[in-house]
Amino acid sequence: MTSFHLHLVSDATGESVTSVTRACLVQFEDAQPIQHNWWLVRTQGQVERVIAGIEENPGLVLFTLVDGGVRSLLEEACRHRKIPCISLLDPVMAGLSAFLGVEVKALPGRQYQLDAEYFRRIDAMQFTLSHDDGQLMELVEEADVVLVGVSRTSKTPTSMYLANRGLKCANYPLVPGVPLPSELERAKKPLVVGLTKDPQSLSDIRRARLRLLNQTEDSDYAQFEKVKEEVQAARRIFARLGWPVVDVTRRSIEEASAAIMQLHTQHLDRIEERRQR
Repeated sequence: MTSFHLHLVSDATGESVTSVTRACLVQFEDAQPIQHNWWLVRTQGQVERVIAGIEENPGLVLFTLVDGGVRSLLEEACRHRKIPCISLLDPVMAGLSAFLGVEVKALPGRQYQLDAEYFRRIDAMQFTLSHDDGQLMELVEEADVVLVGVSRTSKTPTSMYLANRGLKCANYPLVPGVPLPSELERAKKPLVVGLTKDPQSLSDIRRARLRLLNQTEDSDYAQFEKVKEEVQAARRIFARLGWPVVDVTRRSIEEASAAIMQLHTQHLDRIEERRQR
């Protein structure tokens, strides 16, 4: 079970942000949020109290705020502290604007800006959702990053975090006895990163998942020796293909993502160096 702090911020009753968050969380069976609700946030003093609460319990921030000044304070504070902060209204507004072919009109008291960076993040989120769990590997060359690892190595949440930072991310699960797609082995443009985890920790996580599903914990999926063999086999694949490896055993999603983003920057530098030769 993955426990994390989740801050929901609204300038009204919080109904919208709560409903959307609940609908999303049911897709993550192992996620256990410690939820902090911040309703009727409309002034600078109120948002400062929210920021203090986030500092005390850092975690994902989801918000539906109308006032541009209040929103800017929250976003800037989260950006400075490197805390993910996501507006739930922006994608819908952007989609409606694109579909209707009209500009978004700023509401009273709100400064609304849809720039190239914003749309780049939206494109990355859409790409990542459609390339989750080994889907559409034939289009892997369009990705910026591909995460590969055995089951329960945080591929999907890490992919979504990277997408929110503007990287088109795909992920592929390694399954014993199933060969890698040829497109993935031949991939040149994307950075392919192997995710690994301590076998004992991984075995414990899988046992917890099986318990949650009311299934027997004695299956090969969770047995330590089998899990250890999976991890070792995955590492051999990473070494054979020269893929960098990130160990997520004691890393948060944010820390693992930061390491991957650094690797991606180095990857782009190498590509540029080869291009200039």
